[in-house]
Amino acid sequence: MSTAMDPPRDVSYPQSSCGTGDSVASLDDVAVDFIANESSEEESAGEREEEIGANTELTNNPTDILTEQPTHTETVSAQRPDSLSLAMAEPERWTSRGDGEVKLRMGESGFAAEPPLTVDQMFKTAVERFGSYTALGWKEGEQTKTINYQEYYQACRTAAKSFLKLGLERYHGVGILGFNSAEWFISDIAAIMAGGFAVGIYTTNSPEACQYLAENCKANIIVVENHKQLQKILQVQDKLPHLKAIIQYKDALKEKRPNLYTWAEFMELGRDESNTQLDDIIATQKPNQCCTLIYTSGTTGQPKGVMLSHDNLTWTAFAVGRHVQLTEATKSQEIVVSYLPLSHIAAQMVDIWVTMKVGGATYFAQPDALKGSLVNTMREVRPTAFMGVPRVWEKMQEKMKSVGAKSSTVRRKVAVWAKGVGLKTNLSKMNQNGAMARTPVNYRLAKKLVFRKVRKALGLDRCTKCYTGAAPITKDTLEFFLSLDIPVYELYGMSESTGPHTISLPDAFRLTSVGKLIPGCETKIHSPDQEGNGEICFWGRHVFMGYLNQADKTEDALDTEGWLHSGDLGKHDDNGFLFITGRIKELIITAGGENIPPVPIEDAVKEAVSLVSNAMLIGDKRKFLAMLLTIKCQVNGDTGAPEDELTPEAVELCRKLGSNAMRVSEIAGGRDRVIHAAIQEGINRVNENATSNAQRIQKWIILDQDFSITGGELGPTMKLKRPVVMKMYKEQVEHFYKEVVTPSTPDNSLPPK
Repeated sequence: MSTAMDPPRDVSYPQSSCGTGDSVASLDDVAVDFIANESSEEESAGEREEEIGANTELTNNPTDILTEQPTHTETVSAQRPDSLSLAMAEPERWTSRGDGEVKLRMGESGFAAEPPLTVDQMFKTAVERFGSYTALGWKEGEQTKTINYQEYYQACRTAAKSFLKLGLERYHGVGILGFNSAEWFISDIAAIMAGGFAVGIYTTNSPEACQYLAENCKANIIVVENHKQLQKILQVQDKLPHLKAIIQYKDALKEKRPNLYTWAEFMELGRDESNTQLDDIIATQKPNQCCTLIYTSGTTGQPKGVMLSHDNLTWTAFAVGRHVQLTEATKSQEIVVSYLPLSHIAAQMVDIWVTMKVGGATYFAQPDALKGSLVNTMREVRPTAFMGVPRVWEKMQEKMKSVGAKSSTVRRKVAVWAKGVGLKTNLSKMNQNGAMARTPVNYRLAKKLVFRKVRKALGLDRCTKCYTGAAPITKDTLEFFLSLDIPVYELYGMSESTGPHTISLPDAFRLTSVGKLIPGCETKIHSPDQEGNGEICFWGRHVFMGYLNQADKTEDALDTEGWLHSGDLGKHDDNGFLFITGRIKELIITAGGENIPPVPIEDAVKEAVSLVSNAMLIGDKRKFLAMLLTIKCQVNGDTGAPEDELTPEAVELCRKLGSNAMRVSEIAGGRDRVIHAAIQEGINRVNENATSNAQRIQKWIILDQDFSITGGELGPTMKLKRPVVMKMYKEQVEHFYKEVVTPSTPDNSLPPK
């Protein structure tokens, strides 16, 4: 069912003559092992190739853009007919060509009618309004360095001129491979200004994966952080015919090579260059042209290049900032900490674009943020808004529980009391949509004794907006933070929707819901069942242009009416809150024909058994369900590989259960009977809530090591690669189903080897 809104209106832009291109206690280590983990973009797909005519100049005035082209504007009804054939569809809404253009999905009023802007236009407006305000901040040794918006803009222009001098061609990529920094932001925006594509590359990518992305976007230039990342590119440099230069932005070069530059050398190239070439390129850019490529993490094949237009970025930044009521710098400056991988749209949208739109300041965490220093940055910066993927919040929860367990008896009792008060009060607020006639006295006391201290320890003492997204988060984690008076608001979207599509707000959220629509967007539940569950489809100006050079994949993702099919299953409640209930391609269809979404069952097991780190449900085309489990363990800070030692929290849980286990190897395969029994009890509790016998877990096994990116079980965004896991653990899976008779009891996990 579609959400009512203004009828969409498509706006096309004339093709210009240039740019043809190629066709609480101490919590110092609260933040460990943080890696972004995003939503459901990998499985969407494909676009339709197109040609757009008319060679006309575009003015820099966004209002002129709209009024100049009445013959290229088409108004369509909000109720799009279901019978449109592919031949009748408007191909102008999507393209798979790097130099292509699309019609914008304009609305007649409200957010959807906001005048389109290019990135440069939005940036120039920010400079005019917030020029002297801090834009970026970072640590150099013990000193904090900052640049304001005026300096930020000029640095981007200088870098853009340097890119052009190095030979950056229109519609070719600038790959950026490294940890978050001012240089990363400047490279990204400069690539766009110079008419290229900004292309973030995951720092965890292998040389071969880097090669694929660089080849796919025809990268002329690659910007790397350090020697380690440089080596990846040098290994495949001979296989990249479009590559003209490499820039290293941190540390001294260990060797001199042709076309290899330090950041200082690179910036010097464009410092005295004329502005004419750059200004001419910027003048020909249009809001409906591609400027950024976000590569999906490739859990089901090679990564796809999600083409995002100027309007995708600038409109989404406007809509999100306005919807969540961020304050502009002239009133009170918003502060964010940048630490999530910028190769992902979630980090880019929050750290670069939304913050720029409101004149906020972005401070960069240290490169070792993932090893525990993030909390130090948080305490120093004290952000007003904070985005954490579920794993971030889970790690914080684990650490806080571990620290709390070591507190005195009195402190523990006070904490338990305060959390009870906090949860009750905040659930009441939630059910009253943020409005309470009177705040209870015990809540005010708990805030003074506990909540304020916890917030201060986490660096969240002035943070009014804590968000989570990119993957499912458990109800247990949400309730844990809610009990500490830290509501964590869920949002939901995809790379293909330029980030968020729905957002929870302080006066409009429900536990386990991903919130409500951003104004100006639409949601349709496609082919709903009796309970209202169906595929979630998106419409709005945040919907991507298409997949670069993959028309077939784009056509898979966008239907004939232009709706983006997410591949996620969901439903709305009576109040319009959206709930994600599964993923179409992850559905398990048992031998008996029952459709079972695995994620809710996996989450239930992780909630019931705190020792479990990862769970994967098995059972497609099988007679019963089984499960692979991993145990929470330490992670190597340098490689990210799981180690044999249990986490402190896991050790503590083992002690409470009566086990002396210190290592995964002492538990895996059923070796520890005490832990074995405790896990079985937890699975029994999950099975008791199963809606049918077919949804009961009949067998399970604890694997010898946790899933990881380095092990291959997880993608770069920490998403589970189910086909890979099935291949890696084929022997264990087949062992589940060796018996001829279908099990009738859940108490039959695999025996130890």
